[in-house]
Amino acid sequence: MKKKLFSFDTIAAISTPPGVGAIAIVRLSGDKAINIADCVFKGSKLTKVLSHTIHYGHIIDPKTKITVDEVMISVMRAPKTFTCEDVVEINCHGGIIVVNQILKLLLNNGARIAEPGEFTKRAFLNGRIDLSQAEGVMDLIYAKTNQAMDMAFEQLKGTLSKLIRKIRQEILKILAQIEVSIDYPEYDEGKGLPTQILLEKIKQIKKQLDDLLKTATQGKILKEGLKTAIVGRANVGKSSLLNTLLHEERAIVTEIAGTTRDVIEETINICKIPLKLIDTAGIRETKDIIEQIGISRSHKALQEADFILLVLNASEALTKEDLELIKITQNSKRIILLNKIDLTPKINFSKIAHLLEKDTIIKLSVLKNQGLDVLEEKISKLFFDGEIAINKDLTYLSNARHIALIGQAKNALSEAIASIKTQMPIDLVEIDITRCLKYLGEILGESVQDELITQLFSQFCLGK
Repeated sequence: MKKKLFSFDTIAAISTPPGVGAIAIVRLSGDKAINIADCVFKGSKLTKVLSHTIHYGHIIDPKTKITVDEVMISVMRAPKTFTCEDVVEINCHGGIIVVNQILKLLLNNGARIAEPGEFTKRAFLNGRIDLSQAEGVMDLIYAKTNQAMDMAFEQLKGTLSKLIRKIRQEILKILAQIEVSIDYPEYDEGKGLPTQILLEKIKQIKKQLDDLLKTATQGKILKEGLKTAIVGRANVGKSSLLNTLLHEERAIVTEIAGTTRDVIEETINICKIPLKLIDTAGIRETKDIIEQIGISRSHKALQEADFILLVLNASEALTKEDLELIKITQNSKRIILLNKIDLTPKINFSKIAHLLEKDTIIKLSVLKNQGLDVLEEKISKLFFDGEIAINKDLTYLSNARHIALIGQAKNALSEAIASIKTQMPIDLVEIDITRCLKYLGEILGESVQDELITQLFSQFCLGK
């Protein structure tokens, strides 16, 4: 178990979302958790009950003797709890007033309000979970799809941690053999680590990191969603497309050009892929100051998007704005949508065929609900080759911090390989391999600064 890094006083927080509900949970954790709960509970003597038992009774203000609520209290003694401390959970009636009254009583009797993510932070500091598992908790809470939930649960179970630890163990063996070569050069040569064998071992570890990084694109998409910009000139049907995909009237649609003045963002699932749809203002020349701001934001959204749906009006000839958008998005991952195919087609691509050689072009009519199924199928194939299911045999990377650290670890090994090939001294090779070990340790939280830990857990919900 890890050494405690700060004084573990007793904390309390509401662990269920605020508002009206059938049940709410107020959680306590710390050495005095059971004693504090016992002060405000009328029922079984909580300090004497068995661990992992639940008890019926009432929460009472010890000063006024007024009954606050009828509750069920769970008592869990250390170390077999989420935080490895004594934990009490009060199951009360949901409601803003009653829940806050219970929390206030706990605070008045010796607890303090928990910081965001502090329960999970204590689980990490007490060695119950490592840092990547703690981040898996947050990913599980914010998962938007079944696939994202499965991926987060695998991380919470420690799938990534086990793989990282296995790789680190292989690196430690290499470093130990290098140390023998450095400290005892006269030692039996048969037990040394020949350069070619060292090179092969490093290449094998680097390949494992490469394979892990290959899962990052799909992992990030499943976790965060594709930032998808719907772009096009004014009045080609962008807002209508957004409304149709959302199955609700989210954006105002009129025949007047420039109706959409600002960027509208919504998240939907298409073929189990979360898409963060961004409906942009129609790009055109205008003297309207407010519309100009919207168009400026459209250009920014276009630059930041992972994926672009470029909407053109099939019933009109290509305009200057159309040609500009086709050119500035040609290096982006995109699908070109020819909308309004229910009208007489007038669009002609013959003069710009060279700009469209690698593009997927889909004909559709948002008004008539034609072609949208084809669009969904193409999006799936474009990013997942039509297969969205999580491969249980793979460990996926989806966390930006993990991806960056794996990349740095891989680069350190690449430098070690280059040093070996140029016959650099073995102690210089050792420095690169040690850097790789450090980066992998940061994923698990074994070599990170307190500031990073505080920053990571501050992103959690209050009460988790």
